[in-house]
Amino acid sequence: MTPPILGFVGRSNSGKTTLIERLIPELTHAGYRVATIKHAGHGFDLDTEGKDSWRHKRAGASTVIVLSKGSLAMFADVPEELPVDQVRDRFINGEIDLIIAEGWKSQGFPKVIVVREQLQEVDVSLDGLMAVASMKRIECSAPWFDRDDVQGLAQLIMKKFPLQRGS
Repeated sequence: MTPPILGFVGRSNSGKTTLIERLIPELTHAGYRVATIKHAGHGFDLDTEGKDSWRHKRAGASTVIVLSKGSLAMFADVPEELPVDQVRDRFINGEIDLIIAEGWKSQGFPKVIVVREQLQEVDVSLDGLMAVASMKRIECSAPWFDRDDVQGLAQLIMKKFPLQRGS
């Protein structure tokens, strides 16, 4: 079964990462296996200068995989920014129940908009809007959650994306 994608969108420093960080334990405690995919609009570099993987990449390898008993990391060249569903299809295994994608505000999957005080803070389509999380109540067509109501938002997510396997 292909894991569903739930997007969290909002401006930089709107509280998306903190909210996701607080939601993950609620979902995993309920039996969900969660993967996250973070969009880095300004690029990033995770590899550490001088480490073997960095040296392999610098030498010209287009893909470097580091594997240990409990972890796997991959550094790969991509010709362009990939849509989140292609990342899921290429890199996420079937043992995941839900993918939380931070960013990709123009993608069409269900989304939670995270703002401080008003929806106009972020230029995003309301298509697929599942919920709004903010510091101040916002009237809109989707359920509103205070950013501290992590349990309430987790309940909505679990209702929308019920586990498809025995927990």
